[in-house]
Amino acid sequence: MHLDYAHLRALAAILHTGSFEAAASELGVTQSAISQRLKTLEDRVGTLLVHRGQPCSGTDAGRRLAAHANNIGLLEQGLSKDLDALLPGRDTPIRIAVNADSIATWFLPALARVEGLLFDLVVDDQEYSAEWLRRGEVSAAITSHDRAVSGCDCHALGNLRYIATASPGFMARYFPLGVTKDALAQAPMLRFDRKDYLQSRWIETYLSSKVSPPSHRLPTSQGFVDASLLGLGWGMNPELLVSDHISAGNLVPLLPNATFDTPLYWQCSRLLGEALAPLTRAIRYTALNTLPKD
Repeated sequence: MHLDYAHLRALAAILHTGSFEAAASELGVTQSAISQRLKTLEDRVGTLLVHRGQPCSGTDAGRRLAAHANNIGLLEQGLSKDLDALLPGRDTPIRIAVNADSIATWFLPALARVEGLLFDLVVDDQEYSAEWLRRGEVSAAITSHDRAVSGCDCHALGNLRYIATASPGFMARYFPLGVTKDALAQAPMLRFDRKDYLQSRWIETYLSSKVSPPSHRLPTSQGFVDASLLGLGWGMNPELLVSDHISAGNLVPLLPNATFDTPLYWQCSRLLGEALAPLTRAIRYTALNTLPKD
């Protein structure tokens, strides 16, 4: 199937900006031109690509085609650099699926080591981020899976180390006799979202029990730390975020020497390997100097 790149760019701009008007402004054309290009593309592929709304969102097919357009843009950008004829205004954001705790700890310094690239981050749990790669909606991902997604290269990065922590007041209230199965069943727990089973796995690992405590849902890494400090609940916090609080006595590990490591891997499209090489080097360097290996 032959697809017109101008039509693909219009689709990508709509999904990137969230509206036809903003897409027209980004591409320097009229809003009616954007509408016509999208209609022509939808007629060509025979399916709806955009859910019209505030903001606009992509269908499964629309997101897949938009990712394809972004990949083409990255390849063209690399070719332009090779020919020493990079055109202004043609930078294409690299779409990456990454977990929130990596963003809050070590990932942004890695991005800051790379000049001349734009980034579009999709936040998802490390156990699910590889699905974005399989669907072709991102060019790379931070994932917990060590098996490379088809068409991707996989690089081991190290472990994101977690500590089950709570405030001293919370510990005194809910665990006066120690951290037991019965006490955990009553103590409010922090949970990032419905995909977050980290706390449950820690309980199974260190107490050999399955417990379903009452829980708060709090989809923010720093919010997890703040909620722990305020005594709202206990949760698995990245060691990189709470080590100073533990040293100061503001947070307390639920159990001594009971850390929980989540392995992380960088997977990126092999097709874009050369274009993404500077980013891959920066991520591997930062991870090597930040994340524990065992």
